[in-house]
Amino acid sequence: MASAIVRRERHPEHDSAVPHRVRAASEWSWRLLAIAAAAGVAIYLVITFHEIVVPLLVAVLVSALLSPLIRVLTSHGWPHWLAIMLGLIAVVVALGGLTLLIIWQVRAGLPALRTEWTAAYDRLREALRQPPLSISDTQLDGYLKSLGAWVQKDSSALVGGALEVGSAAGHVLTGALIALFATIFMLIDGRGIWSWIVRLFPKNGRPGMIRAGRAGWITLTSFVRVQILVALVNAVGIGLVAFFLGLPLAVPIAVIVLLASFIPVIGAIVSGIIAVAIALVFAGPLPAIIMLAGVLGVHLLEAHVMQPLLIGGAVKVHPIAVVVAVAAGTGIAGVPGALFAVPLVAVANSMITAMLRSDAGAAAAATARPSRAERRAAREARRQSSV
Repeated sequence: MASAIVRRERHPEHDSAVPHRVRAASEWSWRLLAIAAAAGVAIYLVITFHEIVVPLLVAVLVSALLSPLIRVLTSHGWPHWLAIMLGLIAVVVALGGLTLLIIWQVRAGLPALRTEWTAAYDRLREALRQPPLSISDTQLDGYLKSLGAWVQKDSSALVGGALEVGSAAGHVLTGALIALFATIFMLIDGRGIWSWIVRLFPKNGRPGMIRAGRAGWITLTSFVRVQILVALVNAVGIGLVAFFLGLPLAVPIAVIVLLASFIPVIGAIVSGIIAVAIALVFAGPLPAIIMLAGVLGVHLLEAHVMQPLLIGGAVKVHPIAVVVAVAAGTGIAGVPGALFAVPLVAVANSMITAMLRSDAGAAAAATARPSRAERRAAREARRQSSV
């Protein structure tokens, strides 16, 4: 009887008329609502301050890319500052080289491109004359005149768009400077920055945050290295197919594929459509089919060979989660959202898993070894029972 009374006093919720499952569901519900509210506030802040958040995220990705190189150089006796400068110069030289290569290819291939464009326009007009469209030259000229009148009518909107592009160029320059300085400081004292962030949390949660940060950083560095290698393979493969087909601007096509491959799923689809469309316009249906086969072959090689072998267990994100993350990121923040969605999901998954493991380990350790107060209470109970 006494033990039953004690149990009732310890668990007064047993007297409640609410079933245990309903009570547990309600507790889960308000906690999930709190998490959703916090996530909504975070997304709102990211969208509001995107001109600062996006450069910082770019800096994190660049730091994750360069940190293995800097670690190797410093292990061979290079000064830390010199290794950082060498890594940053390598990134700038790579981006500048790609830009100069595109400009050179476009300028060198411009005469042939004009000739190919004229021939493609003639083929298009001939195809429009044929059934089922049967559009005459007079009708096509009328459509072109209507298009010209629409452009002239909305010239003010185009001028405004040009001004917006100029303003966007200024924002891009500012963001590039923020990303550069943030990258330098992260490479110099990234561990100290994370330690400062960890000190914002309660003391009992800091060890878990340290382990979570370490796991997230390992995942991010693995993800960045794999994405760069995958992008290079995609660009070289599709660029070679375009070169052997004799398509104009084969190098710019490869560069477009290289940049688009950093956006999983959507980037592969968009770059493949561009390559096939260029083949269709400038070479015809058969080269377009060959180009499509080459694009599919390269992406199948990526999906079924490169991704499983290179990523392995470092980045454990299901393909469905990748598609959902890219779609959600695109809807929330456009191209930057699509670019950062998958690494954010991968890092968050690794950090949460590490924190849960640390909590489980702490709980197991607490269960396996009683605390000092519990041992003292047990000794007192044994002494009273002996008396």
